[in-house]
Amino acid sequence: MYSAEKMKCQKCEQETFLPFRCPHCGEHFCTAHRLPENHDCPKMEAARASRQAEVLVLKTPSSYEHTISYGQPRMPKGRVYFSPKELKHLTVAGLLVVGIGFSSVLYYGTSVDALAGFALILTASFFAHEIAHKVIAQRRGLWAEFRLTLWGSVLTLVSFISPLFKIISPGAVMISGSAGMREMGKISLAGPATNIVVSAVLLGLSPFVPSGFVWAVMLGAFLNAFMAVFNLIPFGIFDGFKIYSWDKKIWALVFAVSLALAIVAYILSGF
Repeated sequence: MYSAEKMKCQKCEQETFLPFRCPHCGEHFCTAHRLPENHDCPKMEAARASRQAEVLVLKTPSSYEHTISYGQPRMPKGRVYFSPKELKHLTVAGLLVVGIGFSSVLYYGTSVDALAGFALILTASFFAHEIAHKVIAQRRGLWAEFRLTLWGSVLTLVSFISPLFKIISPGAVMISGSAGMREMGKISLAGPATNIVVSAVLLGLSPFVPSGFVWAVMLGAFLNAFMAVFNLIPFGIFDGFKIYSWDKKIWALVFAVSLALAIVAYILSGF
């Protein structure tokens, strides 16, 4: 349940950090193949027309300038949007996560109502983590959309029947564009920080929910704290690596808080 900013270049299949998205064919490429002519863009004619139009500047004696451009523009900062393709991927991911929640009845033997409550909490927690990444990235003008991943979806399906092996990562938010270390650190921090808030809220609500739902709320609190701890691992593709690279003190503080919440939730739940 972490954000993945790496994608494969559609030309050379190299894993690329913050890939470039071609505004003409919509595919993602590494730095070497980002230009239409370098990846044999199927819409090369449109790319050439766009390039010629972008440099067309009409000047009048009054110094009036008018620039004409075609193609998909860079998204303005502050705008949050969901494409039709992204909504389809989110729907499938939601169904997979809901399935994980309901499969828990095989191992916990709880009531149907409590199980439905847990499935709802689990799905909402997954979406909260991923959409937090997306919102922060899009507010900074970056392209950011959720996509299913093959192996993530397969592992999530395997988790349906496994009592010990539980991986909930059918996909992640893919981010494309130019961003510095500070900006990427803040985008990466959004996911774990959201899980920390959700965990704290669920712990605070646990004394006030009906007894039949305490199990679902406490397990939800623990899993959200665990999601934060897991995603804050400071290595590889995890959020923690970008946060640690940006600011080690912030990483240490957030990791300590998430670990403390996980321990408290585990002890209070009596698992």
